[in-house]
Amino acid sequence: MLNLEEFHLNIIDECNGRFIDGDTLMKDIIRYMPRLYKFTFNICSTIKHCDQTNFALNQHIEKTFEYFHNSEIITCIDHFQENGYSQCHIYSYPYKWKVYNNITNNFRGGLFTGVTEVSLYDERPLEDEFFLRIAQSFPLMKELTIRNLKAQNNKQLAKSNNDNQMLSIIEYPNLTRLDLAYTHHDYVELFLFDRKMALPNHLHLRVDYQSLEKVTSNFTRYTRPNNCAKLAAIYFYPVDQIGEHIKKYFPHTCIRCSDDFVLRK
Repeated sequence: MLNLEEFHLNIIDECNGRFIDGDTLMKDIIRYMPRLYKFTFNICSTIKHCDQTNFALNQHIEKTFEYFHNSEIITCIDHFQENGYSQCHIYSYPYKWKVYNNITNNFRGGLFTGVTEVSLYDERPLEDEFFLRIAQSFPLMKELTIRNLKAQNNKQLAKSNNDNQMLSIIEYPNLTRLDLAYTHHDYVELFLFDRKMALPNHLHLRVDYQSLEKVTSNFTRYTRPNNCAKLAAIYFYPVDQIGEHIKKYFPHTCIRCSDDFVLRK
């Protein structure tokens, strides 16, 4: 390793008491590579709250990278009180990996033209403006997974303001697979029925059956425009059998079991 001139590091680690930061990388990696001139990394470290005496702040992590001069370093810390852990995501920018996981409301932004697979997670609601930021930052995204069980705060406000026409169209032109199986039904409604949401044709959607039943008013909602006709396949979770009323509502869409939904690389 002494002769390495380039090093690319991509890891996820559960730590005890302290996040991986610039000091960690300098002490455990860089000091052993004197010829290293290019170091790119994408590191997500987590700490259980029972292992913490105090919560790290983003500016504290940023300060540990003050001697990293060859590239821009992005740091982002999230504290998930309900699930009892904190997460620190640090990476060199421009970002060189194809996958960006667990993006939260604290997302720092930027342009990620090489990323094709994205997942979103937070214990706080994800509002429409957040999805617009994601669309702008990941223009070539093909696969999107959302994990969020909180209702949107601004949903009723948007309705009272004539569907919030002030917000720009949210476009995901390259999206092929969308996973909403573990989300609040507000996000299902956003992607299927909100006129601000522009989706491509031939989309594969995994969704919770009860959520889909609710937003479609038990498969009787025919308001236009909507994105239902753009679905190539729907994967339900959970459902034991598919009724004829569902097939009638999605006449040109393949209806499949949720277990068949696999993200394609």
